[in-house]
Amino acid sequence: MGNIVAIVGRPNVGKSTLFNRLTNSRRAIVNEEAGTTRDRQYGKCEWEGREFSVIDTGGWVVNSSDIFEGEIKRHVSLAIEEADVILFLVDIQNGITDYDLEVAQILRKQTKPIILVSNKADTFEWQFQAAEFYKLGLGEPQIISAINGLGSGDLLDLLLTHFNPDVVEDIEHDLPRFAVVGRPNAGKSSMINAFIGEDRTIVTEIPGTTRDSIYTRFNKFGHDFYLVDTAGIRKKAKVSEDLEYYSVVRSIRAIENCDVCILMIDAQRGIESQDLNIFSLIQKNKKGFIVVINKWDLIENKESNDIKEYEKTIRERLSPFVDFPIIFTSAVTKQRILKVLETAVEVCENKKRKVATAKLNEYMLPLIENYPPPALKGKYIKIKYVTQLPNTQIPTFLFFANLPQYVKDPYRRFLENKLRSKYEFTGTPIQIFIRQK
Repeated sequence: MGNIVAIVGRPNVGKSTLFNRLTNSRRAIVNEEAGTTRDRQYGKCEWEGREFSVIDTGGWVVNSSDIFEGEIKRHVSLAIEEADVILFLVDIQNGITDYDLEVAQILRKQTKPIILVSNKADTFEWQFQAAEFYKLGLGEPQIISAINGLGSGDLLDLLLTHFNPDVVEDIEHDLPRFAVVGRPNAGKSSMINAFIGEDRTIVTEIPGTTRDSIYTRFNKFGHDFYLVDTAGIRKKAKVSEDLEYYSVVRSIRAIENCDVCILMIDAQRGIESQDLNIFSLIQKNKKGFIVVINKWDLIENKESNDIKEYEKTIRERLSPFVDFPIIFTSAVTKQRILKVLETAVEVCENKKRKVATAKLNEYMLPLIENYPPPALKGKYIKIKYVTQLPNTQIPTFLFFANLPQYVKDPYRRFLENKLRSKYEFTGTPIQIFIRQK
């Protein structure tokens, strides 16, 4: 159960720079797939063996030119509600602004750990200016320079002291965990209630370590798994506006704590930018994936080929990852509800699928021979051997080649598509590494 750290503060105090500094150590290992760069506001950071998530709330500010108090208050209150530790960033070169006082006033009422961070101490002289931030009543300011990294190690050390210990919940780890995510009003609650039914006796609820992930044990119709439900799904969000980032931040914990994500899309509204943000979070966290088009019963005068058209549009929006199930349901009429669960179970099995090395080579090597990677600078690339790595979160394949650095993305996609067409990997991401033989 990871901890979540939120960075708040007014525009231009360096939130994104700090965000990049904290998450960059990690970025190097994360392969930047097409489409995952849209959401620069969420990342993972690792320090002293502890891993946590970082949210840059500023990244979600709508049209930041005319930021008014309400907007900021909402951002700060969202951060307070969702995060475990809050980093309040101020600019040492500008000193205290009315805006900072405003945010500080909201933060002082909180019980959550808040670290005051005075950024932009880019040269030694600036450090003496930090004293005025004591006025904010949030304790000692941590002096850093996000640009050149001054003080960031001390800041991380301090952060770790505020984290909740990683409590292991009493949930059975070999049971699959499914999360229902999506925009507000896509019908997540009705879907979860339809799964669970009124028959609550079979359901045992185990609160997660954090106040907001609830695991609901589901064992009927021959299935046994947990539904990961964030409190955000159960209680109507306090915020009445459907803020773009609201549902995205809400989904972070649910996505991190599950095996398969069920992305609910409102049939009447189709796929929107928010769904794409949630989708790229799912990809970043390497989770199994199903799209459920809910409220299909409300679409008037459906033609026979409507479903095919609709599917096509969705796959185009989510490409290059197109190998995932799409199910049309109605939570109200309970149409195809069980199909969703059965598919989630299948995707979970696909995620754990192992292919014997001999079979892999027998199938892949002739294909590679017939369609080798294109030569680069007159050098021919030969792939000699392929194997699947054991004990990985998602199916991971290792191809050994003489010039791995010359194998480009389109060819990796070719390899991935061939693996998908032969073996059942629907709904699960696949990693392909190419190494020196």
